[in-house]
Amino acid sequence: MLKKASAMLVAEEEKRKLEREQTLNERAPALRLSGLSVQDLQNLCKELHQKIDVVDEARYDIESKVAKNEIEIQYLSQKIFELKGKMKRPNLKRVKKSADDMLGALADTKLMKADFKANLKTVKKEEEKKEEVTDWRKNVEAMSGMEGRKKLFNAQ
Repeated sequence: MLKKASAMLVAEEEKRKLEREQTLNERAPALRLSGLSVQDLQNLCKELHQKIDVVDEARYDIESKVAKNEIEIQYLSQKIFELKGKMKRPNLKRVKKSADDMLGALADTKLMKADFKANLKTVKKEEEKKEEVTDWRKNVEAMSGMEGRKKLFNAQ
């Protein structure tokens, strides 16, 4: 099988070489410069320069598209990396504790709670002053007129 595969690879390489030569001959035929006048040579140079310009424009367009796509690929891959990074959780290691350590930890927490409660200060609640409830109608009559306004002004 290996011999067959290597023979197929060699055949493919030869086929590619032939295709390459044929396309080069079609696109860029051999130049015939012998027997041409100066005017013909100048025309040939102008035609070649025009073809070079067309190829350069196409090459520039393709390069700009490739650069734009590369930037977009980089941006998207960075976004994917960020999204994966947020969801990833670290591997947690098991911690082995002996029974004495666990009892000690429980005892410490109980002591801490007791100490915490002992250190708290007691706060006395102040009684709120209750305003006397009076008849609002009397209050309205007392505050009406200029004298009521004067009382409000003096009270402040």
